[in-house]
Amino acid sequence: MKKIKLKKTAIYSMCIAISVLLLGGLWYADLSQKSLKTPKEEDLNYVSKLFDDNVVSVVSTSATITRPYNNEKVKSLNNFYDYQSDEKTQQNAIINYDTTYIQNNGVAYGGINDTFDVVSVLPGTVTSIKEDKLMGKIVTIEHDNNIVTTYQSLSEVTVKEGDTVAQSTVIGKAGESNLEKDLGKHVLFEITIDGKYVNPENCFNKTIDKLKSN
Repeated sequence: MKKIKLKKTAIYSMCIAISVLLLGGLWYADLSQKSLKTPKEEDLNYVSKLFDDNVVSVVSTSATITRPYNNEKVKSLNNFYDYQSDEKTQQNAIINYDTTYIQNNGVAYGGINDTFDVVSVLPGTVTSIKEDKLMGKIVTIEHDNNIVTTYQSLSEVTVKEGDTVAQSTVIGKAGESNLEKDLGKHVLFEITIDGKYVNPENCFNKTIDKLKSN
């Protein structure tokens, strides 16, 4: 068998090539391990911010509408004016003020001697706070699914415009109004769905999905 003699330069070249291959393999293995590691907390925060900036809170249509108060002694003091209701109910839904008759678009709740907390019936955003000579302080909250609630005759307001409130968040205290002084401490609660006034008494403890389907 013929012996093959390699020149020193060839041997050096082969050694260098082998070293390069080994180093390349080690670098690739290290890179693979890094890619499998959990991202740093700052990276996770950055990603979450990207998503948070575009997230819109949506209340499930299976959410249940609660009453605008949490005091069990509070009761309804008048009726919502409904063209299809009986005459007695309609009479109790007419507000007589200074020889003017006004149809009640909501229901007044009170009937106790002292004031009580008024709460949001759904999660939402406070879009308006007003003070009216006849109706006292008024808070309007917009909710998802095109639902808007209004809380009137408040003596005190504990939220401000732009606030995001959860369901049952206290938004103020029941008060009196010049429109219906005989009702004492109360809150006049109104609710619209898709821009139409609806009877609050037909909404409580029902899901949004059921109300929207009616």
